[in-house]
Amino acid sequence: MYDLKKLITMLSLGLAALIAVPLPALAQEADDAAQTEQAAEADAQADAAASKSLWDLFKAGGNAMWVLLALSVSGVGLIIYNLLMIRTKPFLRPDLAEKLSPALENLQFDEARKICDENPSVLTNIVSAGLERIDGQHIDPDSMKEAMEEASTEELAAPFVMINMLSVVATLSPMVGLLGTVSGMVKAFNAIATQGMGNPQMLADNISEALITTASGLIVAIPAMFFYIVFKNIYGKITSRVDRSVGDLFHDMMKGIRRHAS
Repeated sequence: MYDLKKLITMLSLGLAALIAVPLPALAQEADDAAQTEQAAEADAQADAAASKSLWDLFKAGGNAMWVLLALSVSGVGLIIYNLLMIRTKPFLRPDLAEKLSPALENLQFDEARKICDENPSVLTNIVSAGLERIDGQHIDPDSMKEAMEEASTEELAAPFVMINMLSVVATLSPMVGLLGTVSGMVKAFNAIATQGMGNPQMLADNISEALITTASGLIVAIPAMFFYIVFKNIYGKITSRVDRSVGDLFHDMMKGIRRHAS
């Protein structure tokens, strides 16, 4: 009897040992499986995020992206326009200056008017404004100089408007992006207030909208500001050379007047 009890006890202990030994291994295997599943889920989410197209990102940015799209198209158009227009030769027209110089020095005002009328440009328009102040044989240099200065201001101000529009694009784009950022964060906090933290997908979408609009606003603004500064500096040099060219032509006319008076 004693041996039977001893045998049952030994069998019970052995069975308990067989059951207890694999438990840590099974728990470890369960933890490894959970971690593997989480890693696979994270990889799947990363792959899904990486596979998003530009159109998906655009839609995720919300309504502010349409305004940023319009600003980006305007910025590209203004850059191309200024690249074509802001050049030295169309403003200075050295070929016309060579024709006007002898005509003004010899007081051949009809010939100078003809050159200006047949070749409209910034330079000829400025000179033509001064020639209009000549009344018959009466020449008022002060009045002519004043008219040319007024015409110079008017002629040179018009092209700068298109350069300045780049500054508008560069200023508005970050502001629109900031508006999208605020909108996305407001939606995120509203989602937390109504649903708590139980819906991370909606919260992530709203924060994504905020970040996408911020980045898009900067992407539009940085090139626009860069080209604005470049075109502004180039145009400043052009206007200085135009003023100098007009001054040289006026000086040639004054030499002719003094020679004629003597």
